[in-house]
Amino acid sequence: MVAGAEWWRGAVLYQIYPRSFADSNGDGVGDLAGIEARLAHVAALGVDAVWICPFYASPGRDFGYDISDHVAVDPQFGRMEDFDRLVATAHGLGLKVLIDLVGGHTSDQHPWFQRSRASRGAAEADRYVWADPSPDGTPPNNWLSVFGGSAWTWEPRRRQYYLHHFLSSQPSLNLTDPDTLQAVLEVGEFWLKRGVDGFRLDAIDFLAHDPALRSNPAHPPKDGKVPAKLFGLQQHDHDMMHPETLAILRRIRALTDRYPGTTTLGEVSSQDGAFERVRRYTAGEDLLHMAYTLRPLRGGFDHPTVTDLIQASSAGESAEGWPCWSFSNHDVERAVTRWNPAGREAGPDPRFARLLASLLLSLRGSVCLYQGEELGLPEAELRLEEIRDPFGLTYWPEFRGRDGSRTPMPWQDGAPQAGFTTGTPWLPVPAAHHPLAVDRQEAELGSLLHAWRRLLLLRQAHPALVRGAQRPLDLPAPLAGLVREYGGQRILAVFNLSDAPARFAGPLLEGAVPLPDVTGQSASMEDGGAVLPAYGVLLASLETAPAPSALVPELQN
Repeated sequence: MVAGAEWWRGAVLYQIYPRSFADSNGDGVGDLAGIEARLAHVAALGVDAVWICPFYASPGRDFGYDISDHVAVDPQFGRMEDFDRLVATAHGLGLKVLIDLVGGHTSDQHPWFQRSRASRGAAEADRYVWADPSPDGTPPNNWLSVFGGSAWTWEPRRRQYYLHHFLSSQPSLNLTDPDTLQAVLEVGEFWLKRGVDGFRLDAIDFLAHDPALRSNPAHPPKDGKVPAKLFGLQQHDHDMMHPETLAILRRIRALTDRYPGTTTLGEVSSQDGAFERVRRYTAGEDLLHMAYTLRPLRGGFDHPTVTDLIQASSAGESAEGWPCWSFSNHDVERAVTRWNPAGREAGPDPRFARLLASLLLSLRGSVCLYQGEELGLPEAELRLEEIRDPFGLTYWPEFRGRDGSRTPMPWQDGAPQAGFTTGTPWLPVPAAHHPLAVDRQEAELGSLLHAWRRLLLLRQAHPALVRGAQRPLDLPAPLAGLVREYGGQRILAVFNLSDAPARFAGPLLEGAVPLPDVTGQSASMEDGGAVLPAYGVLLASLETAPAPSALVPELQN
């Protein structure tokens, strides 16, 4: 594991969605005690930290991201004592703990909003974004909500509209108001004092907007067809990604700097320029430590996409900014299904899952590993009556929502609800997930779970893979590759993106020493070149002496 004040640089974070990780009391909803009971599984992977999604008091209309009390544990997840015990257990296992800091909006049930909506003279009157109607009574501008419809809702008590970038029950905070920003920072300090090691900052592109509330210009679709999600019909010049965001991030960073060893991870939207914003938001020592973007999680998986991803993550040792990479999370379809070369409806190919793991752990930056990704869980196919996500209910069937990636974690093959709960789970456990359960993969040394453990151990044994600079390689399809370098150590990584063997040759292979085969599909060296099997990987040291890989066991057949 990465030690020191900059433990986050190159760290691997394991993302936990509390509702779906482990249920300790049989009510069908995962909880903090359930997380604590299963932390040994997380620690055994060899990750550095856990990122725990919201567990705060909430009406649950957006399943925790609509917060009604930032400093209280929602009863369905347990009590504050459960959280304190979870943190202590994680630290005892060598795991850091990050939690969500949702600073851009609250629930409409939050006391701040209840008082702000009641009167323009209230102490919290400016805590949210309010605007007068247009002369004809319509909203002040044309901004749209990500979840559909206008981003403005009329409040008759104030005779004004309030802004909400997501659900109408999630009013946007006015972080340009000093008292509001200070209130959010006090929330962060409350949790830092309880021992958390940092924050994942939700939706940072929405933290600031044009104070003049100018309307966005149109962004007509290239194919002339109106999309299901109208948010894409605007060029988001004024409702998000405002330069004032940097000042807000500096205040948050200043808070964490008062607690040595803590870190910040920002979530950047998939709007154009996402990779540049990741760099900008993390450049210098007064902004975020690291950031990730949803952009690579939205598209397909092909040679141009992967080479663009490698190019975007490449930089020298002196480069500013530090990215974090994730291929799956609670907001998007699981990667083994979304990017399945055989098509979304086909079952996942275990070889492809190993390729994704190898690629993710080879990129320059830190890494987020989403619960169940280490098991190769495919996206759950849910019926309309099983959907709980308001996003999915609004857009069904064109968009099935986020529930397919949020189904319960399978712990025991053959057990009721795969060992997640003794009751009825809040989302069903897919039958296809039972054979991929933790206990079954624990018993199979050739499983994806063990491959992830070996890959993480391999990464930790090679500083170049953790903190090194990165140089992309210009390779023809189906190959993509890069070189990582740190402290004189150089690691070559080449990936076969196809389901057929591919050959790699060139001067880079002269004197190259292959690293241990930890996935069972590494390249074989022959005739002055390397043959990568279907979805295979070549990892090799380019040092004159063998790389320090003795700690990493090779896969035994």
